[in-house]
Amino acid sequence: MSAPSPIAVDRRPGRDLAPAAAEGLAGLLADYHLQTQAEKGEAVAGVTELPDRYRSEITDPRSAFRDDLVLMASCGGTPAGCLVVTYPVRGGTEVKRLWTAPEFRGVGVASRLIGAALAYTEEHGVRTVRLSVWKWRTGAVALYERLGFTVTDPWDARDRLVCMERRAA
Repeated sequence: MSAPSPIAVDRRPGRDLAPAAAEGLAGLLADYHLQTQAEKGEAVAGVTELPDRYRSEITDPRSAFRDDLVLMASCGGTPAGCLVVTYPVRGGTEVKRLWTAPEFRGVGVASRLIGAALAYTEEHGVRTVRLSVWKWRTGAVALYERLGFTVTDPWDARDRLVCMERRAA
């Protein structure tokens, strides 16, 4: 049995994604949004049936995340996960779209992506990192809590959404 490939994390502004990276991100985002819709009890048959705001991320991730930082994890050259960090505004930023492809779960992809995102925010003097996560994603909530995020007052009123933040030390 061979050793698993190391996890590589690439980070760059969405506008600078190479075509292959944009394609890999689009695939990960499609899986993320389709799974999320199903978990919300609003399953759709395919990407074309997703709400416009989600479909646009998939069809043109370079434009959708133009000014955001996109982190892509890969294992052996295969897209394994993604995460988006919004451009810092007034000392704060938001982490969005954390997703690990099912075949790469349990090997540290999500932890590596969050770690790289937090390193970026520290490098840029961000004082507060916030995120929202669906209540039923208990593994993700536990990961965020281990990394110092705490539940905070909601800024998004959608039912079953947990808002969390982490303040710089």
